[in-house]
Amino acid sequence: MPQQVHVDHALWFTEARFGMFVHWGLYSLAARHEWVKYQEEISNQEYQKYFEHFDPDLYDPREWAAAAKKAGMKYVVLTTKHHDGFCLWDSALTDYKASNTPYGKDLLTPYVEALREAGLKVGFYHSVIDWQHPDFAIDGNHSERNNPAAVELNKTRDGGNYRAYLHGQVRELLTNYGKIDYLFFDFSYPTVDGAASAGTTFPGKGRKDWGSAELLGMIRDLQPGIVVNDRLDVPGDFVTPEQYQPAGAMFSGGKQVPWEACQTLNGSWGYDRDNLDYKSADLLVRMLIDGVSKGGNLLLNVGPTARGEIDSRAHGALDGMGEWMRVHGRSIYGAGAAAAVPPQDGRYTRRGDRLYLHLFAWPFQFVHLPALAGKVRYAQLLNDASEVAMMILGPGQAAGHMTPAGQDAGTLTLKLPVQRPNVAVPVIELFLNEEGEI
Repeated sequence: MPQQVHVDHALWFTEARFGMFVHWGLYSLAARHEWVKYQEEISNQEYQKYFEHFDPDLYDPREWAAAAKKAGMKYVVLTTKHHDGFCLWDSALTDYKASNTPYGKDLLTPYVEALREAGLKVGFYHSVIDWQHPDFAIDGNHSERNNPAAVELNKTRDGGNYRAYLHGQVRELLTNYGKIDYLFFDFSYPTVDGAASAGTTFPGKGRKDWGSAELLGMIRDLQPGIVVNDRLDVPGDFVTPEQYQPAGAMFSGGKQVPWEACQTLNGSWGYDRDNLDYKSADLLVRMLIDGVSKGGNLLLNVGPTARGEIDSRAHGALDGMGEWMRVHGRSIYGAGAAAAVPPQDGRYTRRGDRLYLHLFAWPFQFVHLPALAGKVRYAQLLNDASEVAMMILGPGQAAGHMTPAGQDAGTLTLKLPVQRPNVAVPVIELFLNEEGEI
């Protein structure tokens, strides 16, 4: 089994902290979730109408790159193939690809070029699941799981053929587009059997089905500097909590590892026209801060329309995050968890000799920072670099009518303006006396 590989060979990943996920494919025409073929048990024949009408005439990956960059993102990850098996590039191994649709062209070449022009890292997502491929065995995660003929159909399906197809397509992606920085596989389910409503139980799929050890070895040979996620049922370079915020640092094999929370704007990965459950920019900023304070990244998803555009609702959220990141980015990029315990409704991030206090709730005048007395030489609001007054109000100090006191020994108190800064989350930048433990 491949060993856990730390990302020392790609320090950009933990420096970047914030990336864009893009789910885009035939399901964008259905506009009701990227798992629509599975959820509605749509046959290959019926799903074909989306293939025959796929013509993203407004696709301009330079606009995607510009939106990502404006939001403060440092990398972008695009679905080269999702579970429905449709490929965005001109693969030599299948006819089920963008170049055979009315659009008629490879979609990955301009995407890679646009990211490189914008100075963004290039990421690919690739599904190891494939509901279209004739040799991918039907299981509980398959769109045909309730097909009465599923058991008989599986007798004709050769897992070795599908494994060769999977490896061949990954080889194409990692040899035809120059340097690729990031690869996200999705997903394994080795120990959980899937059961169809008809009562048939199917085995799951994992490392043996994908040939994960050999696949990862090939990837390392072709792209030595790439980072690979953890969903091949073997250890990867980072772990990928999905649709939740971890409570703290994450571990794999007993070791603390880099992690990246995958999050959506509205609960759907693909374009979902009638889904109005959009997160506010303020909430998304807090999610980003919360993750970085625990040593993680945020990979935030957009689902472009079938014409190839990021819609206005997504742009609104990204623009709101970008407004905050423009002036607060140094509390995020290259920052990570801090040993200090933050005050209530606060999160710390740290980069070198600077500690950043993010205040999710704005207190009245004073905020007390345990164990930081004598360790901070200067404090300022990050949004405008205006000084914040510091004082030490110890247990032996009597309280005045208008002066707080009685804090634990070692507590640093900051005096804040009454008016909350007009930003999504105010940040106080604390300059430590010297780089080291706090």
